[in-house]
Amino acid sequence: MLAIKLKRIGKKKQPSYRIVVAEKKSKANGGFVEDLGFFNPHSKEKKIEGERVNYWIKNGAKPTETVHNLLVSESVILNAKVKSHSTRRRKKHIEKEEKAKAEAVLQAQKEVEVEVKVEEEEKKEE
Repeated sequence: MLAIKLKRIGKKKQPSYRIVVAEKKSKANGGFVEDLGFFNPHSKEKKIEGERVNYWIKNGAKPTETVHNLLVSESVILNAKVKSHSTRRRKKHIEKEEKAKAEAVLQAQKEVEVEVKVEEEEKKEE
């Protein structure tokens, strides 16, 4: 499966990236099928061949999240930006929130069950 992704070039601590079409599981600095442009994050310089990007997307290549956001900012594709860089901490935080919500729901269910039992006992005593 093909992907449109960033290939790091440049000096140490001065990265710049080529936007390339490559196999999804290929190494970041490995071979690529076609060079579609470049991006320099320090100077904010970008050059993207929009026609070729659209050609590859139509032929099944999927852009990575970061490349997708670059293409949206350059108006090559007309979608909304997606969240990228989901970290382990964020995932752990989300999992903790989900567990807390689940525990709160279980606690609420237990309280309702206890209230129902108390009401049933009061009715029986009357």
